[in-house]
Amino acid sequence: MSLSNTPRLFEGYEPLPGTFDEFFGPDGKPHPPVEQVVRLLNELDPQAFRQRQKLADTTFLRSGVTFSVYGKSTDTERIFPFDLIPRIVSATEWHDVERGLVQRIRALNLFLNDVYGEQRILAEGVVPEHMVLGSKAYQPKMHGITPPKGVYVHIAGVDLIRGDDGRFMVLEDNVRTPSGVSYVLENRMMMKKVFANVFRESRVAPVEMYPTRLREAMAAVSPGGGSEPHSVVLTPGPFNSAYFEHSFLARRVGCELVQGSDLFVEGDRVFAKTTTGPSPVHVIYRRVDDDFLDPQWFRSDSMLGVPGLVRAYAKGNVAIVNAIGNGVADDKAIYPYVPDMIRFYLSEEPILEQVRTYICEREADRRYVIEHIEELVVKAVNEAGGYGMLVGPKASQRECADFRARVAADPRNYIAQPLIELSACPTSSRDGVGPRRVDLRPFIVTGDSSWVLPGGLTRVALVKGSYVVNSSQGGGSKDTWVVGEPPA
Repeated sequence: MSLSNTPRLFEGYEPLPGTFDEFFGPDGKPHPPVEQVVRLLNELDPQAFRQRQKLADTTFLRSGVTFSVYGKSTDTERIFPFDLIPRIVSATEWHDVERGLVQRIRALNLFLNDVYGEQRILAEGVVPEHMVLGSKAYQPKMHGITPPKGVYVHIAGVDLIRGDDGRFMVLEDNVRTPSGVSYVLENRMMMKKVFANVFRESRVAPVEMYPTRLREAMAAVSPGGGSEPHSVVLTPGPFNSAYFEHSFLARRVGCELVQGSDLFVEGDRVFAKTTTGPSPVHVIYRRVDDDFLDPQWFRSDSMLGVPGLVRAYAKGNVAIVNAIGNGVADDKAIYPYVPDMIRFYLSEEPILEQVRTYICEREADRRYVIEHIEELVVKAVNEAGGYGMLVGPKASQRECADFRARVAADPRNYIAQPLIELSACPTSSRDGVGPRRVDLRPFIVTGDSSWVLPGGLTRVALVKGSYVVNSSQGGGSKDTWVVGEPPA
C-alpha cells in the first residue's frame, strides 16, 4: 500500500491475509477512527519515529519499567518492549465492550458468591458440580465465608481478541491477581511525551484515574468504615516477576507496600508493624497467590503470607482484594459456562461473544480434540503466560503426539479452541512497519459499582508470524486509545 509519493511511516505496509487489520481495510484505506492518527504519524519521517522509539526504550530502562522471566538458564529482568504505534478503538465500539465487561463481571461475582454459598447453579445443573468442586482453584475452606460487601472480583483483567469479522470476543477471564495495568499507565505517560501533538489532536479517553478508582473501590469494601481506611499492597517481594507493578500501584494508590513479615494478626484483626507501633489494616490488595496467604490455612511452609489472616478475613475484619478462591471463576474449563451464568443470574443474553471451546473432560469433546489436535489450540486450564499450551497448526508432529498423551491422561486439565486469526496492528520493527498480532486486556474495578478502564493493555506478538503475545514469551505492548465521543 502506498499512502504518498514520499517515504512515510506506513509506506509499503501490507495487512496480514485473512486477518482483521486494526488500521486498514481491504481497500488499503484507514478505518474512519484511525484516519487522523495515520495522517499525524505520517507527518513523521521513519528516522524521526525511530529516534522517538529509542528514547522511549531508554526511558523505560532507566525508570525500571521491567518484568522478570523465570525458567530460563538464568533468571532475567527485562524492560517490557513497547511499540509507539498505538492501537485505536472508537468510543462507540468501546461503549458496547464496556457494557459487556460490566455484565460479565457481575455474573462472575454472583457465581463466586453462589459456589461458596448456596450453590444453586450447581444444584440446578447449569454448571456441572464436579467441574467446580473438582477444580484445582476451588477453595473448599472458603465455603460459607462471604467477603466484605459480598465483592469477590474487585479487579479483573478480561482478555479480548477480535475475530476475522472485527468484533471483540472474550478469550479468557483473569480474576485472581491480574497484572499489567502499570504498563497501561506508563505507556500512556510515554505517549504523551513523545507524541504530544498526535495525542492532543486525537481526543483520547484518559486512563490516569485508575489509581483513584482503585483506591475508591478498596475504601468501598473496607470493614473499618470511614473514608480513609488503612490499605496496603501485599507483595511476595522484590524477586517476584511483577514486583515493579506492586511497587508502582502502592505509590499511585497512596498506600504502603508490605510483605507478609510486615503484618501480624492479633484478636482476629490485622495490624501493620510501624515505627510508632501497630497500625490496624482494613484492606489488603494482595499479589500473593491463595496457597501462600496464610500458613495456618493453606501451605504450612509459606513464608510469604500472614499467620491468622484467613481467620481475620472470615470474621469480616479485613477485606482481601481480590477475594480468596476466585480462581475457580477463571479456570479455563469453567469459561465455556460463563454465558450460561449470565442467563442464570441476570436473565440477560451475553453482550460479548466468546470462543468456541472443547472441554476435554467430556468424552465427545476429548475424542474430537485428540483426532483434530493439529487444527486446535490446546491449553492447560490453570496455566498462564503462554505456558502449557499447544498451537496445533504451528506445532510439530512430536509436539502434537505429546499433547495427545497429556489430554488422554488428564482430560480435566485441558480445553481446546479453534485457532483464531488474531487481529493485527501496524508495529515497528527493524524491517520497518509491519503487521503483528494483538490481543487486549481491559481492567475492570469493582467496589460499590464496576468501572472499566478505557482501553487497557494491548499485548503484541513482536515475532513475525507469532500468535503468542505474552511478555514472558517474547511479546510487547502498545498504548490503547479510545478515540471520539461515546454515545449519549
